[in-house]
Amino acid sequence: MEFLTTWQQPLLWASGLSLLAAVATIFAVPWVVIRLPQDYFVSEERHAWRATPGEPFFVLVFAVLKNVLGLVLVLLGLIMLVTPGQGVLTLLMGLLLMNFPGKYRLERWLVLQPGVLRGLNWLRERRGHQPFDTPQ
Repeated sequence: MEFLTTWQQPLLWASGLSLLAAVATIFAVPWVVIRLPQDYFVSEERHAWRATPGEPFFVLVFAVLKNVLGLVLVLLGLIMLVTPGQGVLTLLMGLLLMNFPGKYRLERWLVLQPGVLRGLNWLRERRGHQPFDTPQ
């Protein structure tokens, strides 16, 4: 019982964050999926939006915030692997938010797994969007 007394507060916080991440996932995944272009997974290489000229300070701040949020989601996902919650889904969302070499290949590989593209297209069709083009 000493364990529960000592770890009660951190376990409550972890459970609360887990619940928050699960609810956020329910809303965030469809929102992101329907905003991706239909041919998102078709090209061999992704063209970075950051390569366009414009506001370099805004681009830098946005990139840092996006990567920090991705890192937080990865850490929460790792915690949720051993606590109640959507650990794997939160971990994947964090990885997909972050920028790292090989990320686009990872995304294409995930989409080619059985049922993943079908699930993504189901989300798009429910919102009235065309399904993704199938990558080769």
